[in-house]
Amino acid sequence: MPGYRGLARDREFRALFVAHVVSVAGDQFARVALTVHVYDRTASAGLTALTYALTFLPDLLGGPLLSGLADRFARRGVMVAADLVRAALLLVMAVPGLPLWVLAALLVAVQLAGAPHGAARAAVLPTILPDERYPLAQAALNTVTQLAQVAGFLGGGVLVAALGPSPVLVADAATFAVSALLVGVFLLHRPPPAHPHVRAWPADLVGGARLVWGDRRLRALVALACVSGFYITAEALAAPLASGLGAGPAAVGAIFGVVSAGTAAGMVVLARVPAERGLRWMPVLAVASCAVLLPMALQPGLLWTLVLLGLSGAASGYQLLANATFVRSVPDATRGQAFGLAVTALRVSQGLGIAAAGAAAQAWPVHHVVAAVAAVGVLAAAGAARDWKQACEQAEQASR
Repeated sequence: MPGYRGLARDREFRALFVAHVVSVAGDQFARVALTVHVYDRTASAGLTALTYALTFLPDLLGGPLLSGLADRFARRGVMVAADLVRAALLLVMAVPGLPLWVLAALLVAVQLAGAPHGAARAAVLPTILPDERYPLAQAALNTVTQLAQVAGFLGGGVLVAALGPSPVLVADAATFAVSALLVGVFLLHRPPPAHPHVRAWPADLVGGARLVWGDRRLRALVALACVSGFYITAEALAAPLASGLGAGPAAVGAIFGVVSAGTAAGMVVLARVPAERGLRWMPVLAVASCAVLLPMALQPGLLWTLVLLGLSGAASGYQLLANATFVRSVPDATRGQAFGLAVTALRVSQGLGIAAAGAAAQAWPVHHVVAAVAAVGVLAAAGAARDWKQACEQAEQASR
């Protein structure tokens, strides 16, 4: 597509794109390494899911408290600093023999540092590529994120089986160092966005919350995004799910990877769909992302498990539409804070869903837990879809 070729010619986007791909792939290496490491040491589905949840729950603090840094400081500097902090923390995590509580604390710190980085990247992208190029750029980034996750998850499973967790964590640290270098060298320096007046940090936080929760469309978009807290539980329980099917670490990587592959395919399709039609499909796909997991109650074999997870991933491509619509609807001066609050809601829903599913998996078969959570997710998605429809109707009436 000519549009995508045009994106590739932009030096800043190219650097942001490559930096993101490298760090995402490395991050999945670490996610597989930690999941397998904890399950090997504890044989506990609950602790394994809790470890995975720790990659999401820190956004409860990081999203609202740290994402505002992207509106107060130069966004390039925020991204570089966050990458270097994460690289250093991962090197410490790679030290063999660390107690599980130390690993958990370091993992939380890594995720906290990711909050301002993600907010800065999301906020600067519409500035680098304004107008009609932004949706294409967002689609390209989100799609390649899923492909990088596929490579990272599959490669992570193989690498962990061959080398063990520590070398894989070192590799993840190296990816963040590369990301910091690319962003620091190739992105232009831009001053912080201009504010009509400087406010204290708590006032910025309250203002961002009022902006998001006071707009019915933004609120509905956040609710649709939070549906991922239900369908993601199958990934969180990948290690015990694979174990129950008689498979090993490579299957854990395959379970992770097939979801990302499905999501990438869904995003590629949705990126080619006209905007109005895509927004009509968005709530339907949110419901479908959970509904296709209901047959997990029948405990299908590994092949059919991968098929169902891939279909769920494809339906979850609607997140691309929700993300792009949300970011473009928020003013630049508060974009970082608003994005951080939305991510907070998203990550907390994911973390709580994973933690609850992990606790349930201690008492019930994993495949039954995945199906039960999916059933609740269908109901939640239907409610969010109704809210979105009503918000759009209200906005249309107000514009007349």
